[in-house]
Parts: sequence; C-alpha cells; structure tokens
Amino acid sequence: MPMFKRLLSLPMAVIAFTCLYPLFFTLNNALKTNKEYILDRFGLVSSPTFENFVQAWTRSRLSEYFLNSVTATVGACLLLILLSSMAGFALAILRFPLRRLVFIAILASLMIPVQVVLVPFYKTIIAFGLLNTRLGLILSYTAFFLPFSIYLMTSFYAGLPRELTEAARIDGCSYPQIWWHVIFPLGKPAMITLGILNALYCWNDVLISLLVLQNERTLMVGIAALRGEYTTNVPLLCAGIVLAALPIVALYLIFQRQIVNGIATGAVKG
Repeated sequence: MPMFKRLLSLPMAVIAFTCLYPLFFTLNNALKTNKEYILDRFGLVSSPTFENFVQAWTRSRLSEYFLNSVTATVGACLLLILLSSMAGFALAILRFPLRRLVFIAILASLMIPVQVVLVPFYKTIIAFGLLNTRLGLILSYTAFFLPFSIYLMTSFYAGLPRELTEAARIDGCSYPQIWWHVIFPLGKPAMITLGILNALYCWNDVLISLLVLQNERTLMVGIAALRGEYTTNVPLLCAGIVLAALPIVALYLIFQRQIVNGIATGAVKG
C-alpha cells in the first residue's frame, strides 16, 4: 500500500508542477526588462525590477480598472448570496405548488451557454439604460451566476433538519423570521464557499464586462488590452497578470479551509 501511494504521488506531482510553473514563469518574467526577456525568455531573472508593476498600475490605468472590478465583484457577490439564500430556503424548506418544476427549470438554465443569450442580454441592458454603468455589470453578474448559486444553497438547506423550522413555527416565527434568525446563520459555510466561487467568476470575467462597460474597463479587460497589435511588452503584461491574480490568491489562502469545508458539506448534504 505505501508503494502504491508513492506511485500515485508521481502523477499528482506532475499535475502540481504544470499548475505552479505558469505562475513562476509569469512572476519571473514580470521582474525582467523587455530586453532581458527577449534575450532569455525562460532563464531566471538576473536584475529584478519593479518598473513593470509601477508602469502597469499607473500608465496603463490598472488602478482605475481595479476599482471597477472590486465594485462589480463585491456588489454581485453580496447580491448573489442574499438572493440565493432566500431562494434556497424557499425551494428546500417551504412546500408550494410546482416547487420541483421551478428547481428543475433553474437546473436546466445551467446548461444554456452564455453565448446563446448574448444578443437578447445586450438588448435588455440597453433597454433598461444599464449600459456603461457599474450597476448594470453587477446585475448582469447576478443574473448569469444566480442559477448555480440557488442550486448550491438549495442543496445545502435541504440537508438541514426540518425540526428546526417546525420548532420555530411553533414558537410563532414567520417564514422571513425563520430564514433570517435560523436558516441564514446555519448557511454560513455554504455562503462563504459560494461567495469565493462567485468572486472568482466575476473577477476573471472578460466577456460580460466587455459588453456592459464599453466606455470603462474592468481589470481583466484592461490586462487584455496590454497586448499590442503587432508586438507585446511581455514583462509588462506579466506584471499586470500578477497584479490581477494577487487579490484572488490572497482570498484563497485566507479562506482555503472554509472553501474545502463548504464544498465537502454541500456535497454530503446534497
């Protein structure tokens, strides 16, 4: 058995290397000058410089794009947690006609590719006057990521003992009071996981933000714009990628235990 575990660790080590090497390659080249990169693309940096980070943050306006990304991501995540918690409570705890049909329709919407609905989505954004607004981007992220969020929260709440809601009803609590005082606090592990996953989706999005914010940009769209039409300053591009990845990496390092526990809990209870 120990020999089998050692053999199994070899392909896992290869997979880990393929995941870590692009991060090392990006950070290593971000510390090079453009001349040093051209002369030796894969070699270790000899004279580290932070000029690329300064130039990407100031001259390339990544600081402005960073604010747009933070606003859209935080706003969408908070709205998604609130709405999906309420919908998950209704679908998992309450009993009303066509409840299963509604849940199946939500699951079916997960199978629809984003590209299929881009034209009606864009027309809707224009019709409601949400084009080139941060509110429009927040609502867009909420609409696209809400089905998965509802599914996750419904699966989690379905595993909670029904005696909790029945006891609260006997004590005279209304359904909104049960959700706020009983169900919502118990759903924190799933909500933390949901918030981090949605933050990843919103932060890394390019397509939706490119359609909604046309006069301004989010961070990922701004980084994509660092690529030139004929030539690209690769160290500058790598510096922008590192700056964009730092908040997400920090978020994962801080909440990695909650992510694992939340996913495991949702999988067992689902």
